[in-house]
Amino acid sequence: MSDPRLPFRTPPPPPDGEGHTPPPPEDYSATALASHWSELPDAPPDAVEGTVLRFGPGVTAAARERYERDRTAAVWHTGTLPGAGAPTAGTGRSPAAGLRRYGPAALVLLAVLLFLGWQHHGPGPTVRDVSVDTDPAGPGCDGTAVVTAVVRTDGRPGALTYRWVRSDGTASETLTERLARGQDRARLRLLWTFHGEGSHRARAELRLSSPSEHRAATDFTYTCP
Repeated sequence: MSDPRLPFRTPPPPPDGEGHTPPPPEDYSATALASHWSELPDAPPDAVEGTVLRFGPGVTAAARERYERDRTAAVWHTGTLPGAGAPTAGTGRSPAAGLRRYGPAALVLLAVLLFLGWQHHGPGPTVRDVSVDTDPAGPGCDGTAVVTAVVRTDGRPGALTYRWVRSDGTASETLTERLARGQDRARLRLLWTFHGEGSHRARAELRLSSPSEHRAATDFTYTCP
């Protein structure tokens, strides 16, 4: 196959009457003809900076050498291959900047959580005084005695655990009284009902078991003629 880069030359006329070939048209190109009938496959293109270079028939060694030289220079200057995206600078904030921004809010949240935990699991109320009182004359026939205990505290929230014990040998189950913040006293009541005629000396005692142990009692007399 002839070199497609050579200029087209009109062949000499054949002998008279033998194999006469009509002259080619004016837009005829030997390069286009060679490209059309060439059976060599085209090499896949490499896209570089928006251009297409073909390493195949028609590209000279000088052009290939110039491309490789430009490619090496681009790598040396930019640190990336031509056509590749340049590295982007990190946009994340440094840990120190995040700590300065969110540190105060985190400390406030931690303080609130500690305060709530202290309220719920902190020390309970401190008992300062316990007293029990009722009408010393006692109830009338088939009446009910109302025995009242007053427990004074320091006003901290918490719970009181206690039992009532009566002189007839009976006792209540363990009972609980809850105190709100700022409530510095609790009133605990016992109802003791009597039936029948006669006179009975009675005693009611409050036994406080928590937050600390305390005892207080009162006496009265039931009388029914």
